[in-house]
Amino acid sequence: MSIAPEPGSTLSAARRSRELTETVGGPVVDVLVVGLGATGAGAALDAAARGLSVVAVDAHDLAFGTSRWSSKLIHGGLRYLASGQLDVAHESAVERGVLMERTAPHLVRAQPFVLPLTPLVSRGQAALTWAGFKAGDTLRLTARTARATLPAPRRLSAVETRHLAPALRTDGLRGGLLSWDGRLVDDARLVTAVARTAAAHGAQILTRVRALELTGSGARVRDELTGEEGEIRARAVVNASGVWAGGLVDGIRIRPSRGTHLILRAEHLGPLPAALHIPVPGETNRFVLVLPQGDGRVYVGLTDEPAEGQIPDVPEAPETDIGFLLDVLGSVLDVPVRREDVIGAFAGLRPLLDTSTGDTTRTADISRRHAVLTSSEGVITVVGGKLTTYRRMAEDAVDAAVEARNLTAGPSRTASLPLVGAASPRTLEALPAPRHLVRRYGTEAPAVQALGAADPRLGERVLPGHPVTAAELLWAVRHEGALDEADVLDRRTRIGVVPEDRAAALDAVRELLGEALALQG
Repeated sequence: MSIAPEPGSTLSAARRSRELTETVGGPVVDVLVVGLGATGAGAALDAAARGLSVVAVDAHDLAFGTSRWSSKLIHGGLRYLASGQLDVAHESAVERGVLMERTAPHLVRAQPFVLPLTPLVSRGQAALTWAGFKAGDTLRLTARTARATLPAPRRLSAVETRHLAPALRTDGLRGGLLSWDGRLVDDARLVTAVARTAAAHGAQILTRVRALELTGSGARVRDELTGEEGEIRARAVVNASGVWAGGLVDGIRIRPSRGTHLILRAEHLGPLPAALHIPVPGETNRFVLVLPQGDGRVYVGLTDEPAEGQIPDVPEAPETDIGFLLDVLGSVLDVPVRREDVIGAFAGLRPLLDTSTGDTTRTADISRRHAVLTSSEGVITVVGGKLTTYRRMAEDAVDAAVEARNLTAGPSRTASLPLVGAASPRTLEALPAPRHLVRRYGTEAPAVQALGAADPRLGERVLPGHPVTAAELLWAVRHEGALDEADVLDRRTRIGVVPEDRAAALDAVRELLGEALALQG
């Protein structure tokens, strides 16, 4: 088996420099995409796979914004069923199946969830939730996702519930409800895979390039590494900048919703074979999730609160959100979780489209439907939606661009186009590489493993107790477009999400990064 990266998919500092020189002030391209989160990277791939020439830019890095702050879940739309958004629910279930069975089976797997039936969950609420899980399984069927991919929900005895969630309090526990959904190994890794697949189809992926001004025929941009400014000319422009979309195009009103997660050490809660759904007291369709990550950490989230004021580059998790999550967690766990047990926290801003006439609507009640809007100057903006439906959002945006600008292109191909590293479960299982690498790199795992085998230093873990090796850091620089230590620590790996871990790994990352960049140029 080859130990080289997939042809044309390598992103690096050298490739960025070359393509930036070719693009700024260069020939007109078919499509310019602004924003390299999941939707923007998806739009770049969709357009490039149709044979269009594509440039995609981001002021920071791949997955710098909302796309790295999710719960790492690929939802089947159960929440939207409960609120009557049947079209959104069905679309979510379809896109979940696309990711799990066709485009990214290496990155998305089935995740079991246990909803414990504690005294705080009435029998009526339990019956309603069970009906919802059964309806969600019907959604799976209508989306044509195989039963082997997502098992059926079922009721659990109190003993079975405690087996799957030993940290639960036993007093009054009368059983549980088991359900299944899609789970990403890492949301930022999905974006990286989408962007690299776009690059393999000819798209020019340019990070650290800020769009200063958009028109229907291109953008004025600035290289954030050098400060130099120039023009990128395009026949169509897609604004996929998420919560920042309104700052580039007039008339776009975004109402950001803040989702906060806590990070705990896994040993504090003990073994967690399944994730948990914990009902929020007083809410009929809202849950806090307890999500074991497989890297010694557990995420607890999430909130759904309006985020007022200036939109920051990196949102902060307020103490009110942290306190709320700890309170809900404490309502069901046998082990106390205190503020000092929280080793990290992160918050993301959902780019919800504001269609309200007043300001009394909670962000939790705003529809997760996405919208594709065309400005008076012809800029196509895509907003709303969620991580699960990024591919469909991208497809709709490119469809709009093709129609508005009369571009010569066929229909979208991305529903059946495997991302870098994708393969069938049988092929992935047979790869000669550790399972944790296969789950992150798919068919490229042997290549990452080979780096560590060639140099014992690269085979060592960057941080005690964390699975990431130095070989993965080198791979991030050589093939995944990482330009500095923040790219490596905060997005290509998840080391940086815990401040203590970030500080412990920083010197090693800087040393390796310096060597790798020196070899590139």
